[in-house]
Amino acid sequence: MRRPVSRRDFLKLAGLSLGAMALTPADIKFLDRLNAPKRLPQFPTSAIIGRVTDSDVDLRSRPTNDPGLNTSIAKLPADTLLEWNREVVGNVVFGLSNQRYVETPQGYVYGSVLQPTRNLPNTPITSMPPGVPGFWAEVTVPYIDLAHEGAVASPWLQDMQKYNFQPRLYYGQVVWIDQIRTSNGFPEYRWTEGANGHGYGYGDYGEFFWADGAGLKILTDADVAPISPDVDPNAKTISVDLDYQTLSCYEGTNEVYFCQISSGKRYDPVTGMVTDAFATPAGTLMTYWKIISKNMTAGSEASGYSTPAVPWCTFIATGGVAIHGAFWHNAFGERRSHGCINVSPEDAKWIFRWTTPYVSLAVSEERRSLPDHGTVINSKETVV
Repeated sequence: MRRPVSRRDFLKLAGLSLGAMALTPADIKFLDRLNAPKRLPQFPTSAIIGRVTDSDVDLRSRPTNDPGLNTSIAKLPADTLLEWNREVVGNVVFGLSNQRYVETPQGYVYGSVLQPTRNLPNTPITSMPPGVPGFWAEVTVPYIDLAHEGAVASPWLQDMQKYNFQPRLYYGQVVWIDQIRTSNGFPEYRWTEGANGHGYGYGDYGEFFWADGAGLKILTDADVAPISPDVDPNAKTISVDLDYQTLSCYEGTNEVYFCQISSGKRYDPVTGMVTDAFATPAGTLMTYWKIISKNMTAGSEASGYSTPAVPWCTFIATGGVAIHGAFWHNAFGERRSHGCINVSPEDAKWIFRWTTPYVSLAVSEERRSLPDHGTVINSKETVV
């Protein structure tokens, strides 16, 4: 039996084009809806808003998935928004170490499939700042519906069309804006993956997307200003524990930051067998390439991915291994990546600002050739 395809599947499907598709009435309806201007919806009023990241997620009467207790009271589709009351320790079976559930007014949802977001709308500007080709902006609301301009070309958008899913930007993503227009009295920003040569255009398919400007915060120099720039860069180190899925930042011997991570998976998603194909490297690594936002596309339909606007990327090893923000899950503490170190967008931004080489908004990207490097990462794992 074919399992339901989740939004996570859509975002992380193949980095290969699906090829030309004959337009059906459903395709035409999708394209008509896709090209229409979009306004921000009415979001829940809680301080933290949980966004369901997968499809058919169980809403439960108690914080447990024990099949003998029959706690499921509803199935929630992807992008359902819920008031986030508190996190509780539940009882999760089937071998997962995360035991966190989120309590909502309707019931309990497993914390790993509920992204914590906020609704922090902005006052948008109505024209481009003079003398600049564009600017970086960060999504500060649970999601923004996108209106498309141009031909459908990217694997990501083709998958949205195939499954009739509304393309969106999500809380924590960072995008390059190159135009502003006013639609029915509302300022809209145009996101382009090309980024006008500012580094984001890796994987650019020449598509443009219009988004309600109220959902996007224009980044300033203060948003990317170095953290602890007075500390000797050689005294800054990162310790990654792949066994316990944690990351710590040190200045000398003082731990100044800590977060949970999701590193490379142990099992092949096709065969279910143990594999090193997605392993996060252990050993002494180095930050050598940093970029504010990047399209990440690679692999095959079974085990690949195509994800635009991955924020705050700090590359630490050859083969494209990076510490970066992940908005498509909240499973930190579990292995689930293709080798990268997933952290929350907030954690990724802090690490990006603290590590060297430092990156400015004007440059947006810094790259060094090994053995020249920035911050040292000590990654360790018990050999089984």
